[in-house]
Amino acid sequence: MSDDEARRVFQVVDSFEPGKFVQLLAEDARMVFGNADPMVGRDAIAEGLRTFFATIAGLAHRIVRTWQVDGDTIAETEVTYRRLDGKDVRVVAVSIWHTRDDGLISDYRIFVDLAPVYAT
Repeated sequence: MSDDEARRVFQVVDSFEPGKFVQLLAEDARMVFGNADPMVGRDAIAEGLRTFFATIAGLAHRIVRTWQVDGDTIAETEVTYRRLDGKDVRVVAVSIWHTRDDGLISDYRIFVDLAPVYAT
């Protein structure tokens, strides 16, 4: 996956539309967000994203650096979360995903500390 493709993935994530994001995924894709239980399948992932997105007003990724090895991508990002109170909070995150030969993502993992996003 090229840097352009990584940018495309984050543009879709930042669109705040789970239905668009899951179109990047294989039907049986697995997604793990932090230390939460894995979500398996497009429907479960879309529902998990809708639940998460209901707790924030928006988000935007800035890619710091990406690494690609075969079908695996590692992306270090700075993510700006817009809280429901309108305040912006920036945190560092690492996303790792595997893209199959058909171009669909089969495994997507996000490593981030969201405590600052929800701090009062």
